[in-house]
Amino acid sequence: MSTWPSSQAHHRWLDQHTRDLLAFGRRTADPEGGARWLGATGLPEPGQPTSTLISSRMAHVYGVGTLLGVPGSAPIAQQALHGLTGRLHDAEHGGWFPSVADRSIKACYDHAFVLLAAATTTAAGLPGAAGLLATAERTFLDRFWDEKAGRCTDTWNPGFTELDDYRGLNGNMHAVEAMLTVAGVTGDQEWLNRALRVCWFVAQTAEAHEWRLPEHYDADWQPLLDFNRDQPDHPFKPYGATVGHGLEWSRLFLHAEAAQPPGSALWLAEGATELFDRAVTDGWAVDGQPGFVYTTDWSGTPVVRDRMHWVATEAISAAAALHSRFGTSQYAAWYQTWWDYSAAYLMDHDEGSWFHQLDPQNAPTDTVWPGKPDLYHALQATMTARLPLYPMLAPAVLSGLQ
Repeated sequence: MSTWPSSQAHHRWLDQHTRDLLAFGRRTADPEGGARWLGATGLPEPGQPTSTLISSRMAHVYGVGTLLGVPGSAPIAQQALHGLTGRLHDAEHGGWFPSVADRSIKACYDHAFVLLAAATTTAAGLPGAAGLLATAERTFLDRFWDEKAGRCTDTWNPGFTELDDYRGLNGNMHAVEAMLTVAGVTGDQEWLNRALRVCWFVAQTAEAHEWRLPEHYDADWQPLLDFNRDQPDHPFKPYGATVGHGLEWSRLFLHAEAAQPPGSALWLAEGATELFDRAVTDGWAVDGQPGFVYTTDWSGTPVVRDRMHWVATEAISAAAALHSRFGTSQYAAWYQTWWDYSAAYLMDHDEGSWFHQLDPQNAPTDTVWPGKPDLYHALQATMTARLPLYPMLAPAVLSGLQ
């Protein structure tokens, strides 16, 4: 029986892999502020503009590196922060642009990551982080949190005067991660309450669709089940059920439950097991090859069969979280299975980091995710088994719980 999730020998390997990932990404810092998209060898991709998403993810990752005492992490996180407090921020209307080359919208997805990055770097004690966190909190609550609905809106025009009718779970999912992290850093329990309200909606909706999660909604939160049918491999808004999001929500449910008084939110643990089981049944090795398919239709039939690295990392983290919560051997076995798969196919043992996309035969490809843009998903997969379910990553490491 696998004991990897709790094995100290395995934890030593995880710690080394964390440090290897941080070493791979060391050239991400943009001299003008922000973090750059990395290519296959860890060099910045000149054709990819510095973005709020990558800058936020790398600020978060290297903020964690700072908390872990990894030399060189703080200057990288600080430079990523300079982009978020400088040229990526809209000084006139507030909020953050998608990138230095795109000022067309203001998106919940990006702002959720700014919130996460600000919380993590505040925990790490980086200069300017606390001010960024205060600004990010105000902006998120003013522009993206819908108190009446109990979940987040999605996309505004640049001046925050026109709100798009589209509503989506992807932005809400990362908002929940950020909310739980902000609560752990600031002690503000209202962020936990907001996260719980989003999770309740997700649980109810998932159960009504056999635990396959509709991702896309109209302004009244009615599911749009055919949305992007003509763009099935969209990197952020694909058609159908996204297997990796079922796994990611499973983990987030357990974090949210652990933040509540013991026994007060058992529906989160129950929902976590259902989401996990559905994702594994629909997604894992269903086409004659190991690996998770990217998406399925509403009957569970694969639509996009490419393997995205982030899905495997979220499977690893979900299995670790479920093992922590329930202690049963099945989750430990899945955890080892998916690390073995990742080592065989996804981890680049020559150049470093992880291939971000594989084709259905598990060969590297780049139709959706060229290069190795950031370290966010892979690094978090190295941490989940070493930490409690709550507080979240940065405050847990700050507390010396790793």
